Amino acid sequence: MANLHAPRISLPVHPGLIARTSEFAHSRPAAQAPVFFSAGTEIYAQGERCSGLYKIEFGAVRVYRLLSDGRRQISSFHLAGETFGFEADSVHHFFAEAICATGVHVMHSANNLSSELLPLALKSLVRAQEHLLVLGRQNAIERIAAFLSDMAERQGGLKQVDLPMSRADIGDYLGLTIETVSRVFSRLKQKGVIRLPSLRCVEIAKWQVLQDMAA
Repeated sequence: MANLHAPRISLPVHPGLIARTSEFAHSRPAAQAPVFFSAGTEIYAQGERCSGLYKIEFGAVRVYRLLSDGRRQISSFHLAGETFGFEADSVHHFFAEAICATGVHVMHSANNLSSELLPLALKSLVRAQEHLLVLGRQNAIERIAAFLSDMAERQGGLKQVDLPMSRADIGDYLGLTIETVSRVFSRLKQKGVIRLPSLRCVEIAKWQVLQDMAA
């Protein structure tokens, strides 16, 4: 469980990031099946050499680092259709793990330029910077509201949002205890802002109220 005093997340803010994006391209055939990872399976480890980028066909991935005292700091979640694995150099600085049954396409190194990858890398960087702002400036309710708003937008703006991650995952992502996460979800439900059809699903009943809380 992470807290606000944990070391800051290392972001790939490095000139090499932009240079490296030109080294990757979709070298796989369109019909190639994704690599399957069962829930909890490691996709790559901190310190491993980078072998390419990863695009999620289905499922979800958490990217995290283990702190010196054994706590886990989740830096990002990635959903179906999203690409992850951008690094500033030749090694991974975080662990990546499948949250649920997940299919991933591996995009290996190539010499030809892919015009799609630079925007993806920059989008990933912006999302990481926004995450730091959430951690540093907002209280628990605002953090949860910002998280739910972000998840909804990434799933097409639907009112019903799938949450493949656990409450413990959300806590380690937002710098909150699992008890605080559960308490805030209950409070938002009592206020009629959200409904909870199941443990891994949230229905946003009052979208504008949720966004105002996240502001």
